[in-house]
Amino acid sequence: MKAVILAGGTGTRLSEETDVRPKPMVEIGGRPILWHIMKIYSSQGVNDFVVCLGYKGYLIKEYFANYFLHMCDVTFDIASNTMNVHQSAAEDWRVTLVDTGDETMTGGRLKRVAPYVREGDFHFTYGDGLADVDLDALVALHREQRVLATVTAVEPPGRFGALELDGDRVVDFAEKTRGEGGWINGGFFVLSPEVVDYIDGDATSWELEPMNRLAAERQLAVYKHSGFWQPMDTLRDKNHLQRLWETGRAPWRRW
Repeated sequence: MKAVILAGGTGTRLSEETDVRPKPMVEIGGRPILWHIMKIYSSQGVNDFVVCLGYKGYLIKEYFANYFLHMCDVTFDIASNTMNVHQSAAEDWRVTLVDTGDETMTGGRLKRVAPYVREGDFHFTYGDGLADVDLDALVALHREQRVLATVTAVEPPGRFGALELDGDRVVDFAEKTRGEGGWINGGFFVLSPEVVDYIDGDATSWELEPMNRLAAERQLAVYKHSGFWQPMDTLRDKNHLQRLWETGRAPWRRW
């Protein structure tokens, strides 16, 4: 199976980082979050990727064009015009990078890469969220339900901590609670190629008309994921993910 990753948004709420790079290239632990997402998939056997580019997409092209330079120690012999890679960190990946337009909406980006995913069911996700999703279980549910689309539903972490009070004293503090707003779209879809027929064009948001129509036709199944899930919408989110990585407590790391 292939995995399609949306990597074209501007990430305005993370402007401290995204003024100079696309959001999927913001780094966690010295690697772009896009790399972490791809590792989530490759660690579970998915190594063929289609990346939807938009805002500053050339920086993503440059990253993969010079992957060895980013990941390895190298020696350049200027006289002979050769490069020797000392530590091979190549991944068993096939990466197709597709320019899908700076202003194209999420559904429009998916429709633009349709020629690359005609063979069968494929994964589809956003370029700014990490999770420890069991992809085999997700695919199995999708095929068991015999639908055109399956969405991973997650319970988002609470934004604020909760105080437990006894009179005028705090007796306990829960740093965060989950599920305050119920289940939400966590990305990590499995889709059949026919879903592109539900997308009108560049101005179509995948999360609106196509998903609503699929739901109305009983063609949208749900895979409930109760484990780790964290989007990177703000600098606070980015710092939280960075701390998890630095302390060796990154739940999405399955490699």
